[in-house]
Amino acid sequence: MILEKVINRIEIQSEYKDFVDKYKDNILTEFKGKIHSIYMCGSIPKGTAKPFKSDADFTIVCVNPKDIDYERLSNIKDRLLEEYPVVSKIDTTICSIDDVLSKPNEWGFWVKIICVCIYGDDVGEKVPPIIISPEFILDLNTETKKEVDRRHSLLSNASDNTMKTRLIKGYSKRLIRALYSLVLEDTGVWQDDIIKMKNAILNYSEIDSALVDYLYACYLDSNVLVEEFLGIADEVYSYFENALNAMAASRTSFG
Repeated sequence: MILEKVINRIEIQSEYKDFVDKYKDNILTEFKGKIHSIYMCGSIPKGTAKPFKSDADFTIVCVNPKDIDYERLSNIKDRLLEEYPVVSKIDTTICSIDDVLSKPNEWGFWVKIICVCIYGDDVGEKVPPIIISPEFILDLNTETKKEVDRRHSLLSNASDNTMKTRLIKGYSKRLIRALYSLVLEDTGVWQDDIIKMKNAILNYSEIDSALVDYLYACYLDSNVLVEEFLGIADEVYSYFENALNAMAASRTSFG
């Protein structure tokens, strides 16, 4: 079964059009000649963004990610957030053309399936069709442990309540995404709707439903004790890791 693109048509709401154009202009001016293409994912290109609540998620593809200075990128973000309070947060992911083409089940999946191109030549079109398989799911989760460990560390050391709330929300979503990847062979489609992800996990996986419901509740309202959340998060990741290891072992035994 071949994965289809999450967003087939860009439908940016009027409240966000100037912001998106300004972001592109700022990036292209600041890093002149170093940008191959720019992409978006999430609610803004889907046309479902909620003013003052929705994030803006961009991906920059270039020849060499080291050409993109993070401090200059952060300055652009800060200016735009001040000018456009309708956007709650700006996230920018950076990768190389080689990343996309040489890692089709990781960066290729991200650019081809999750993102839509808003500037430049869409390198995702050069990525071969992505077939849902255990191999794809394992490749997709190559960096999951590293990412989970990073989020765990950040949350453990966070002292600001606003930051704690944001980290718990993001950590919850990341774990739900990881769990959803395990049931891709059952659903046949990548979802970016958190409710549909949660329901599919409950329908197709053997994880304790209370753990999934807890993560979803924390995604909606992150006002929980950090220690309690981290305990649940560790339990969820333990289930995920065991399931992933079983998938890898099964692939090896049949390979």
